[in-house]
Amino acid sequence: MKVRTTLILMAFLGCSVGASAGQEFDGAAAYQYVKAQVEFGPRIPNTEGHRRTGDWILQHLRDTADSVEEQSFEHVTQDGDTLELRNLIGKFRPEMTERVLYVAHWDSRPKADQSANLGDQQRPLPGANDGASGVAVLLGVADVLARIPPTFGVDLVMVDGEDFGDFGQGIDVLLGARYYARHLDPAQPKPLFAVVFDMVGDADLTFVQESGSMARAPEVVERVWSTASRLGYGRIFRSQRGGPITDDHIPLLDAGIRAIDVIDFDYGPNNSYWHTVDDTPDKVSAESLQAVGDVAIALVR
Repeated sequence: MKVRTTLILMAFLGCSVGASAGQEFDGAAAYQYVKAQVEFGPRIPNTEGHRRTGDWILQHLRDTADSVEEQSFEHVTQDGDTLELRNLIGKFRPEMTERVLYVAHWDSRPKADQSANLGDQQRPLPGANDGASGVAVLLGVADVLARIPPTFGVDLVMVDGEDFGDFGQGIDVLLGARYYARHLDPAQPKPLFAVVFDMVGDADLTFVQESGSMARAPEVVERVWSTASRLGYGRIFRSQRGGPITDDHIPLLDAGIRAIDVIDFDYGPNNSYWHTVDDTPDKVSAESLQAVGDVAIALVR
């Protein structure tokens, strides 16, 4: 029987660790995982907050997953700085060849460059929704799968260095996903499908179907959206086409994985919380995390 150090943290934080009746996933616990990450401080590569958060995630995976892997690597930025990065991977039923891949990024952006105040633009991003929410969902999924194993093999991959650089130029971004995709074992079959969970905790949560996902893995979009509809979350997972998003699904698609991006890129009035100092836990809700977690669990049952 695995010792759950995460449960000790949850008790300390004073939240219930039991899901609502009839639900496996615990949205309230996932919300506490969001808060815990933010409380470690900015998860900027090469900082103490980054190291402590990574160690905490890794311990959670060791407490829940059947096997754990840490992919450590370095990246030299366009400015010549060397980033110490690591992808954190928890596997359930590793013996199975039919697998599902879930991905979220665990780093946070060095500067809140979209903040209205010029001074705030030099401050680090809290990253409650942009980073911590996706990780919280994956950690909540790990809690569930530790109790009741999935039908398929499941890999939970927390990638590093997604949000470091310039998305407009595609420089110093998606670093962990690119590393993971480049180091796939060619002797192993590709996952049945992959889902990237990014910015999934907005209290006013809505997902549209990202156009790159629709173009390159439409059957996975259909699988996810139909599952959400069956669970009663059609008002959140809306069957309408959105624009393209540069995110971690792109390196996975380029590596031949049928991957999609589940992202709410409408965060706050006129997207005013995105990449700003306002990306704080009070903008995230347990109910939103519950909906996403329920869908994630249903997909592997």
